This record gives sequence, structure tokens and C-alpha cells, in this order.
Amino acid sequence: MSLMLTALLALFTIGADSPATSTVPAFPATWHPLVQLPSVVDIAGPRRDGLLVISGGRRLYLFDRSTGTLLPFANGRGGYPPLPGDEPYLAISTNQPVAGAGCSFAPDDVFVIDQGPHRVWRIDGAGKASVFAEVSGVTTLSGITFDTTGRFGQRLLVMGPAHGLMVVAAIDCRGKVTDITRAAPAVEGGIAVAPSTFGAFAGDLLAPDELSGTIWAIKPNGNAVKVIASGLPNGQDLGVEGLGFAPPGFTGGGAAYFADRATPGNPHPGTGNLLAADATALRATGVRDGDLIVATEGGARTIAVRCSASCIVNNIGAGPDVAHGEGHVLLIANHPLPSPSPLPAGGEPKAAAQAQSLALRIALLALVAAAIIVIWSVVRRRRRMVR
Repeated sequence: MSLMLTALLALFTIGADSPATSTVPAFPATWHPLVQLPSVVDIAGPRRDGLLVISGGRRLYLFDRSTGTLLPFANGRGGYPPLPGDEPYLAISTNQPVAGAGCSFAPDDVFVIDQGPHRVWRIDGAGKASVFAEVSGVTTLSGITFDTTGRFGQRLLVMGPAHGLMVVAAIDCRGKVTDITRAAPAVEGGIAVAPSTFGAFAGDLLAPDELSGTIWAIKPNGNAVKVIASGLPNGQDLGVEGLGFAPPGFTGGGAAYFADRATPGNPHPGTGNLLAADATALRATGVRDGDLIVATEGGARTIAVRCSASCIVNNIGAGPDVAHGEGHVLLIANHPLPSPSPLPAGGEPKAAAQAQSLALRIALLALVAAAIIVIWSVVRRRRRMVR
């Protein structure tokens, strides 16, 4: 009987997730200056021609990784207008169709947040700019990214503060704005959607809180869940700032990029360069495809996060101590591999598996209970026969 009870208890632990976060030893890599641009605040891409798009504050640029050439972009008539604010972060589309909208985002279209009137600008591949959408009820806009995993319907995601909390909104390819939540934790910076391989947070919107050092996951239903406490220095202009995921094929060769804006008078005044780290060096620290890379604003201190049943944090490097990191961490594979399968829009990616697992455990419990009853009945009959 004791063995049967042990088996019954074990059924309830099958497949249980552990929320514990552990830290593995650090093998630091280093961010290196790649190209000088004092006003650099963000980077996105690549476009279909392989060029990266850089936000230089009041101007946009194209960057050729193969030659190191920096070219002005969208600076002619009808092009990118100088926008108010110091942090006009950007995102670039990859022709993803939007669930239920009957349209797609055009490839190579660049979307930039306007921190003044809370608008999102669209700049097409030819450099022509237009207002794409306006987000109401926020004091500014402070984050932007695309959902390429599917749980947010392949829409453009933006966020901004309101009354001490964060508004997270999704924008479809027709410019329709839909609130995901108006009560997310205070976060800002380079945000990213987790791939389908990222454990319990697959398909969630991940965002950093520099004041506490926490990385949060915002789910399609608007709920916020703590992913990790980064363990990095925290505070205004100091804590976690940029996020990015290592794409399939990254550890076979590629590079990571992070903006280091010149910020005179700041404790971390920056070098005014686009920073880079080679994939080979990052792989040597333990980085693998699918890992989340997180960098701080002060000093570009960097960790890698890997989540499955639990999350593991690995301290992997830092930039120049004076670095003033901004925007996204962009990771590019030289020879990309196919992306993981997309996730269904909305809901919880593990809900079906969890329900199936629970149903299996209940069925097994019923079988074990039935077996116990049968065995006990047989034992009782034999005892009566003996008597």
C-alpha cells in the first residue's frame, strides 16, 4: 500500500515547473565600438538588402555590415521628420500577415515612436514618411517591437506610461490601435517578444525595468509576470535597458549590436558609438540560439537568460564602463536557420499541454484507484474463504 501511495503522490509532480532562477559562472565578453554616431539610440533590421536601420535621434541611417559604411536614410523631401524626445526607438517589419486584419506589414517598412504627440511614424523602403497611428492616454511612448511569434496576432506593439503604470497597445497593419493593458508595471527601453522556445514565457512581450532590475513578461491577456531579477545594477540611467533574442543560427556566426549614445554630463556619458559583440565570443560565454540577451544602460553590462522549466541567468560581458546603452539589443545570424513554429494568437501557449497533462494524471489516478479497489476486494474475499 505504501508503494501505491508513493505512486499516487508522484503523479502530481510529473511535469511540474520550477520557478527557481539560478546563476552560472561568468565568462565575460566585451562590447567593442563599431561605428561612431554620437546620437545613436537604436538599431533594427536587417532589411531584405542586408542593411541595418539606425536611429540617430533626429535622423535615420542605413548601416552596411559588410563594409562598415553609414549612409543617411529618409532625409529628403517627405522623409523622416526630426522628432521630439531623446529616444525615438524603432522597429522594422518583415512582411508578416496580421491575424484577422486581412493585410500584411510591408517588408522593410520602419516604424518609429514619436515621443511628443504619441504617434507612430511609418517610413517605407524608399524613405517616405507618414503618420501611421496615434496612441491615446499616454504621456509619451517608450518602447516598440514587432510580434513575429504570433500570440499578439503579428501586430506592432508599443508602450508608454500613464498614471504611474504602463499602457501596452497592439497596432495592426491598417493602423488600428488596440489596448493590451493599461496597468503593466513601469518598464521602458528595447522590448522584445519571446520565441516559442522560451519556456513558460514563449510568445510573451518581455520588457525591462531599469529601476528594479526586473525583466517582466506581458501576456496577450494583459497580465504581467516576473521573468527574472537580473542581478545587475539598477536605477535611473543605470539599470536594464535593452533586450534581444539570439536567432536560430546565431551561434554559427553573426554579431550583436547595441547603441551607446553620447550623453554629456551623465555619470555614464557614453562613447557615441554603435557597439558590437561577435557571436563567436558570445558563444564562448555559453550563449545559445534562443537565449535572451539583456544589457544595462550604464556600462552595457550584459547577461544571457535561458528559460525552459526554469530560467538560468549567465553573466556574459560588459561594454566600456562609460557606456550609455539605449534601445534594443539586435542579434543577427550570418546564415539564419528556420524560425521555430509560430504560436496561436492569444491564450497561453502551454495551456493545452497543461490541460492534457492534468487529464492524463487524472486518468492514471483513476486507473490506480480502480486497481487498488480490485486488489483490496480480492484480498477480502480470500480472507473470508480462509475463515
